[in-house]
Amino acid sequence: MGDQSFGISPEMIKYVAEEVRSTFDLGVQIAIVVGGGNIFRGIAASSYGMDRVSADRMGMLATVINSLALQDALEEKGVFTRVQTAISMHEVAEPFILRRAVRHLEKGRVVIFAAGTGNPYFTTDTAAVLRAQEIRAEVLLKATKVDGLYDSDPVVNKNAKFIRHISYMEVIEKQLHVMDMTAISLAMDNKLPLIIFNLMGKGNARKVVCGETVGTQIAAK
Repeated sequence: MGDQSFGISPEMIKYVAEEVRSTFDLGVQIAIVVGGGNIFRGIAASSYGMDRVSADRMGMLATVINSLALQDALEEKGVFTRVQTAISMHEVAEPFILRRAVRHLEKGRVVIFAAGTGNPYFTTDTAAVLRAQEIRAEVLLKATKVDGLYDSDPVVNKNAKFIRHISYMEVIEKQLHVMDMTAISLAMDNKLPLIIFNLMGKGNARKVVCGETVGTQIAAK
């Protein structure tokens, strides 16, 4: 949503598309999991009385809107994409089929996974780790608004210390909420490296793929 309080910022969607395109141009295979918090947050809605299952499903639909917007922005830049959703909506996007997703990647398309896992009570983080495992990704990059992981909230604590490397177990033990605990546990069980970085640093995604030290890496100790 960029600097807006709600919705999709045209400038931001173009910026994200350019960051993806510049990374894609390196010749790597890219799959993207998109959230929907700029439109609707299921957890937030459930906190004021809405049924959690209904709220989460609305959140899943919001991720589809964002995925279609990102697809359009990427294809304007000449990057072929496919949107796959965990909820069947054939007129809008393909259903998630693992072998088809892998085939798209092999053909040089960016695959955008929408609608989370298709189940309530699971976050976008968990969906990202799940899809990464399914397509056998080498690494999962989480693009955020901060430089990486800190030992406390840097907005609240000016003395918060930046963490360059940390183990999955330390994240769980210290309750560092960079991702939900289900996602961290799933990544730990499958030894999937995670890198948390600031999306607003232009070229950061490309730098990570090129092996430069950017953000925080979460991996086995």
